[in-house]
Amino acid sequence: MNKKQKKMLTRIIISAVMLIALAFIPVSGIVRFFLYLIPYIVIGYDILRKAWRGILNRQIFDENFLMTIATIGAIIIGIINSGDYTEAIAVMLFYQVGELFQSYAVGKSRRNISELMDIRPDYANIELEGKLIKADPDEVAIGTIIIVNPGEKVPIDGIVTEGSSSLNTSALTGESLPRDVKAGDEIISGCINMTGVLKIRTTREFGESTVSKILDLVENAGSRKSKSENFISKFAAIYTPAVCCIALALAVIPPIASIFTAYIDGRAGVWIYRALAFLVASCPCALVISIPLSFFAGLGGASSEGILVKGSNYMEALSKTSCVAFDKTGTLTRGVFEVNAIHHHTLPEEKLIEYAAHAEGFSSHPIALSIIRSYGSEPDLSRVSDFQEISGNGITAKVDGISIAAGNDKLMKNLCIDYKPCHMAGTVIHMAVDGKYAGHIVISDILKPNSVRAVKGLKKAGIKRTFMLTGDTKSAAIAVAEELGVDDFRCELLPQDKVDLIEILLGENPRGTKLAFVGDGINDAPVLSRADIGIAMGAMGSDAAIEAADVVLMDDDPMKIVKAIRISRKCMGIVYQNIVFAIAIKVLSLILVALGMANMWIAIFADVGVMILAVLNAIRALFVKKL
Repeated sequence: MNKKQKKMLTRIIISAVMLIALAFIPVSGIVRFFLYLIPYIVIGYDILRKAWRGILNRQIFDENFLMTIATIGAIIIGIINSGDYTEAIAVMLFYQVGELFQSYAVGKSRRNISELMDIRPDYANIELEGKLIKADPDEVAIGTIIIVNPGEKVPIDGIVTEGSSSLNTSALTGESLPRDVKAGDEIISGCINMTGVLKIRTTREFGESTVSKILDLVENAGSRKSKSENFISKFAAIYTPAVCCIALALAVIPPIASIFTAYIDGRAGVWIYRALAFLVASCPCALVISIPLSFFAGLGGASSEGILVKGSNYMEALSKTSCVAFDKTGTLTRGVFEVNAIHHHTLPEEKLIEYAAHAEGFSSHPIALSIIRSYGSEPDLSRVSDFQEISGNGITAKVDGISIAAGNDKLMKNLCIDYKPCHMAGTVIHMAVDGKYAGHIVISDILKPNSVRAVKGLKKAGIKRTFMLTGDTKSAAIAVAEELGVDDFRCELLPQDKVDLIEILLGENPRGTKLAFVGDGINDAPVLSRADIGIAMGAMGSDAAIEAADVVLMDDDPMKIVKAIRISRKCMGIVYQNIVFAIAIKVLSLILVALGMANMWIAIFADVGVMILAVLNAIRALFVKKL
């Protein structure tokens, strides 16, 4: 609890103890009135002050005004009739208990979101004349070498030039496992350096770095309201003055009508009491407080899992998703070429990779780099001679004086070497050693660990259709689509083709449901904008994709898509439960109070009891089950 909440709890305890004690003190008259006035002021002075300020600012009709009128009226009835002021104090007491519950719930969900705000770095270390100078991250230029010591936050995106360490990424991704980095690895701002000293060459300015963009998303998420929230705001604005008018009519019309008929009780005190009870029962706190709180808790629960939803409107839309379309490279696959298989080799696999790595050692092509990574160390280029790159074919060279050819089937044909075709999808590098075929290396983009599980999870969650859209070749697309188990795929697509295809899918989607597209690249930005819900991979995704998306997954894990949809559905379920429950109880209690079948205590439950139950229900949106 914070200081304000502790103060409120103290006020509640003091007023409750005084109320119980006064029940055993045999006093009456003016003394009794002033004794009961003490706990009333203790528990309700802030409500009275807010109501008065609302009147001065011409913003009269809110819950503070209703509570003030109802409790003062109850006190007046106590003075006129029985001298019982318990109801007036109880109304304020239980209302403040409800406010305390609400404050705690908001604070808990705010803490989940504010954990992301802790990623804001205070400074960046720049080495100058052998000394470390603390500089404002905003003032650090691209290409500057910064130093991050153990325990410090990485202030700006960059590439590690020296050192190795483990990074705590939990504030960004929601994952507890550290991430190891070494020289040459990309590193994003907002992580906490846990072990070694790192030297980093910055690749972005602070304003364009990952941490700045995340903070901007978090700060602006609350400004985008859902239809449910907008409905509640409009409802409360009309509802409050309406019930005040009804309560006034309830107090005035029946006594006047009793003059003309004997069937109506003509006692003004009875109808004034009912009108006051009606005001207490009509207070729309459960709706006004619990609905925004449900969304806020849902956003907080999602952010604690490394899922940034840019507003409650997107949370509501995400819950209605029936179709999910994926980009392939970088979204479902790692986007990095790797050696996947070696076939028909006449030499040991290690030797074949060694020859290939040295032959490709002078090339910066991604295929060459993937072979070098598979080799496991930098090739010794002093062993290589007669290097020749044949455009569109491959490479020939001598390694330790042995002739090596590495390339596609065209190269083998040009060298008149019989080769074995490959049945696998991917890039095939045929190898010839001393003029004889030595086998081929298959290089392909491999699936992320959770991609297959994510597609299965979506289907289990009730997603009707899953699509994969890619610019890759048909053979590569078929292999990945079959492994994933998606319902359909399209290949060899340009960015505009993806947009056109999304237009078709949107037209086919059932009315009232939404289509989500998941992507990571610059070329995905138009599609992310056009889809009902755009979901971007935030860790290594492009800035354009993150800006265009409505939901950002901070650790690029496809399983987070399933989790995001489940969180949104749970959140919306809680919202609808609170709306139905609050309105049903409210209408029933108002009817009972107006007919004289319920007293002020029923009104108290209708107001405060429903609010507490709705707030407790809303808190459930904070807690996310592990998949």
